[in-house]
Amino acid sequence: MKLFDVYPLYNITPINAQDVFVTDEKGQEYLDLYGGHGVISIGHTHPKYVEKITDQIQKIGFYSNAVQNPLQVELAEKLGKLSGCEDYQLFLCNSGAEANENALKLASFETGKARIVAFENAFHGRTSAAVAVTDNEKINAPLNSQHSVSFLPLNDSEALEIELAKNDVCAVIIEPIQGVGGLDQGTTDFFKEVEKLCRKYKVILILDEVQSGYGRSGKFFAFQHHQIEPDIITVAKGMGNGFPIGGILVHPKIKAKYGMLGTTFGGNHLACAAAISVLEVIENEKLIDNVNEVSAYFFEKAKSLPQVKKIKGRGLMLGLEFDFDVAELRKKLIYEEHIFTGGSNNKNLIRILPPLTVKKEHIDRFFEALIRIEMLDMRI
Repeated sequence: MKLFDVYPLYNITPINAQDVFVTDEKGQEYLDLYGGHGVISIGHTHPKYVEKITDQIQKIGFYSNAVQNPLQVELAEKLGKLSGCEDYQLFLCNSGAEANENALKLASFETGKARIVAFENAFHGRTSAAVAVTDNEKINAPLNSQHSVSFLPLNDSEALEIELAKNDVCAVIIEPIQGVGGLDQGTTDFFKEVEKLCRKYKVILILDEVQSGYGRSGKFFAFQHHQIEPDIITVAKGMGNGFPIGGILVHPKIKAKYGMLGTTFGGNHLACAAAISVLEVIENEKLIDNVNEVSAYFFEKAKSLPQVKKIKGRGLMLGLEFDFDVAELRKKLIYEEHIFTGGSNNKNLIRILPPLTVKKEHIDRFFEALIRIEMLDMRI
């Protein structure tokens, strides 16, 4: 049997990883400034992470949600405390797409309505409703297009009110910082207006923090930069540092009912152990402080490069925009400088999503590599 060929692959085979470095089968070490789509939050194979998972697998790795699982309770308590969302309720699942799928379903249950408002250039996942609210026709099959979704421009509160006033919208779903879309973000005034309009028209406000959450923006959640209170917050990626886990944080005004949501693997013992270790390391090693310190350093370094036309994002969810397609530049960074970076729908943008443990010396290495490559010669 062959693999179903849906991924264009770089010719690199990682077999080992430690903190911000990945090593391939030839012994070549790479600086990881992408973290596997922003998944690696506390560094590859962090010793506390390895210890927690190893200890748990020697006890019990899985049983269904038909029985008590104290690790879920511990995870909910730690997440609530560290994030400042102690009043919310936690439902656990397996991925970011699944988190958004459950959030949208819950919003429809709560309101009795079906239409969703999302935003241009959004990315929310690849399951049925999640991909329907993703603004990319290439990954939407006819089956997904049956969902009722309206895409609006960011920062256009007038257009949003026109749609919400039709009184058929169950949810507004928005990324605090767009990931795949290219790191565009709404203004604080816009987010406050979105919250106000959702309250006015009794629409559920979903903040997709799958990529921007868990300290990556410089606060635990990126929406906290705007002083708003979502009805549902979705999380995944950095939540498990590579172990598959996702979840939704549900406002207390939304009441749970038996059977409305469910999952086989979500919140299993191993996943919870991984997620608990991540929270402990973020807190004990003050990683959010490190995010802000290294982010400020990154911005200063980037400003010194005239080839950079725009610096985008917050915290360690960053992008450098050039006036040329960066595909060849990224290949040179990988194969010549041995540095992983990310791309986006914006073909002129390099995305930087390193582990939250990254240091200034690693940022120096990245910018030194950019200079060596002579970016002015990269236009193709």
